[in-house]
Amino acid sequence: MLTETTQQTIHHLVAAKKHMPGALLPILHDIQEAVGFIPAQAVADIAQQLNLSRAEVHGVVTFYHFFRHEPAGKQVVQICRAEACQSMGAEKLWTHACSRLKTQGGTSADGATTLEPVYCLGLCSSSPAMVVDDKLHARVDVDKFDRLVAAARSEA
Repeated sequence: MLTETTQQTIHHLVAAKKHMPGALLPILHDIQEAVGFIPAQAVADIAQQLNLSRAEVHGVVTFYHFFRHEPAGKQVVQICRAEACQSMGAEKLWTHACSRLKTQGGTSADGATTLEPVYCLGLCSSSPAMVVDDKLHARVDVDKFDRLVAAARSEA
């Protein structure tokens, strides 16, 4: 169930851009930035305000990996799982990250970290690549992973 404040925030964000051509994606980005994720309970309201079906809105939310369906942890780690990164050790990196962060992907039980797969960060020539709290990193091995995650936690 959404709080009244969250419902008002979402309604306001939709109303602010609903008359733009192609408004759905910018609105979803705004909602995720404000709320931290796209609540399933908000899909009907978004659809109604944009004169779209709930299926259309749901389809966009679930198609793009960027949109979260639940709140993220305090720290967000994204590891590229595309072919170039896979060929340079991303599978080993993913396995290590799952072990270190105590999750098989998603948010850890303590809510501290969210681990997400992404498919291409654009650093194919310097893979494997990852993002830690919106900061892009290249040529990441398990040691560099540990250093980056520890540094990000100490900055928080």
